[in-house]
Amino acid sequence: MNERSGPIKPQVLEALCARVRDDLEAVRRSQQATQDGATHSEARAEHAKDTRATESSYLARGLAERVEALEAQLALLVGLSADAHPESAPISVGALITLEDDDGVEAHYLLAPAGGGVRLTLGDAVVQTITATSPLGRALVDRFEGDEIELERPRGRLTASVVRVA
Repeated sequence: MNERSGPIKPQVLEALCARVRDDLEAVRRSQQATQDGATHSEARAEHAKDTRATESSYLARGLAERVEALEAQLALLVGLSADAHPESAPISVGALITLEDDDGVEAHYLLAPAGGGVRLTLGDAVVQTITATSPLGRALVDRFEGDEIELERPRGRLTASVVRVA
């Protein structure tokens, strides 16, 4: 982390891609194990109401769909530019944003094309990934460094200033 500019965008992207790769490998292993169990000769139904093999095949299919989703997410993330966000450009997907609330507390967000909700700890900084369809993402898209945002949240209204966009 760079004190003056907050978390460094290439490190944030690298950490996020590594997290998605780890998740992808874990889901692939689970999917393969579940598929192997569903097709194993001992998984055959013992009677008409024995649905273990069917349930295992449904689970394996769901895990296969999750693998596909994570692969697509990783492809989008790998395609993001680690270059600095242009100063004159509004906030858009790929921006690393630092907000400061009314109490002077800073929070860091990566506006990602997919995979919102991931919290990354990089040194002393925590970066939360959000998407443009999330409430905070919608409030930030097309804003600029120096703008203020207001957002109603379940735990109260958030008023914050955009202090950095990288």
